[in-house]
Amino acid sequence: MIVGLLLAAGGARRFGSQKLVAPFRGRALVRHAAETLVRSTATTIVVVGRDAQMVRDALDGVVNRIVENPDWATGMASSVRVGIDAVPPDARAVLIALGDQPGVPPDIGRAVIAGWHESGKPIVAPRFRDGRGHPVLFAREVFDELRSLAGDVGARSVIERIPERVAEVVIDAEMPSDVDTPEDLDRLAAP
Repeated sequence: MIVGLLLAAGGARRFGSQKLVAPFRGRALVRHAAETLVRSTATTIVVVGRDAQMVRDALDGVVNRIVENPDWATGMASSVRVGIDAVPPDARAVLIALGDQPGVPPDIGRAVIAGWHESGKPIVAPRFRDGRGHPVLFAREVFDELRSLAGDVGARSVIERIPERVAEVVIDAEMPSDVDTPEDLDRLAAP
């Protein structure tokens, strides 16, 4: 089983309010990201933090499990740890996505999963025209490394630690935008 792990616990400091519940194309921003991940994985876990109840309400009926990160203010690493600890023991891998990236097509997650089956590598990431992005797959054999992360960092150090164990799936498109400011959301929502 491959578990989708959506990180949705951040403080949204640059946005000025909880960006994850901001309306985007008729639904909360985070709901778009969650619905995409649900289409790619057997089960989906969301890690919430700041404004946890608001984010939970925005995800009502979409995901299998929501876990709260009480230490969300310490940075993204704590959310990765909380998420990995919530993964069921029979999961073979996690596909980590970001709650503030609503424009990731579901076929990218499926391509990353296919790349894992084909390559046998413990880490698989999409390589867009403009760089490596999300979602990223991590096999169970690197879960302990993910649990050891600290600070306001994601899993980049785990990815970069041993390059030979990383497979990349080439995606012939620009990297999907994330939302950090209200202006980012306006740009993304523009026709």
